[in-house]
Amino acid sequence: MLGTAAAFALVWAMTFPAHAADQGEPVTYEAAVASGLGEESTESTDEGSDSGMALTAEQQAHLEAEADWTARVNLYHAGGGGATGNDSLGCRPIAMRTMAVDPRYIPRRTRLFIPETVGMRMPDGTLHDGYWYASDTGGAIKGQKIDLYTGHGRGSMQPAMRFNQRRLTLIDAGRFDGCPPSWDSQPSQTLMASAATSVGSR
Repeated sequence: MLGTAAAFALVWAMTFPAHAADQGEPVTYEAAVASGLGEESTESTDEGSDSGMALTAEQQAHLEAEADWTARVNLYHAGGGGATGNDSLGCRPIAMRTMAVDPRYIPRRTRLFIPETVGMRMPDGTLHDGYWYASDTGGAIKGQKIDLYTGHGRGSMQPAMRFNQRRLTLIDAGRFDGCPPSWDSQPSQTLMASAATSVGSR
């Protein structure tokens, strides 16, 4: 069985074969975005990663809503030429929360719900609730493109790698003040999923 680093390198080499062969290692995020590599179109889907996750009434309503926007996703991370410093609101980027947008397409300070990311299992075992925060911008992000911040290092991209270069559904979930919330301020989705599983097994 491949380790995480080897699996990531294999996926990257398959996505960017010419660069992997020329350079002997994965291309950087900046080089991939600048060259437009890997922009194959894939259909948007509504799947999450864990069907046992307990959903709130708000999440359920968002899942049933029509898309306000759709956008092609790029993943970015801190380190190795990725994100550095604070986002465009002056906030510290929050892994699996911070989103970079073209503010002419999606206004900054929009709280967004991405159905495809609901239930995505993160490295600490928690499940993603689907909420992202438009608090960053970038020169390569124009029109129907968004960047999702995954954390520190290439390995942080692994849970969300299947969304990279896909067109995802974006639901307007309102506005937010201040900075995107940290995961510490959210209820544990692991506990919610466990509770749902216990109830369902009775």
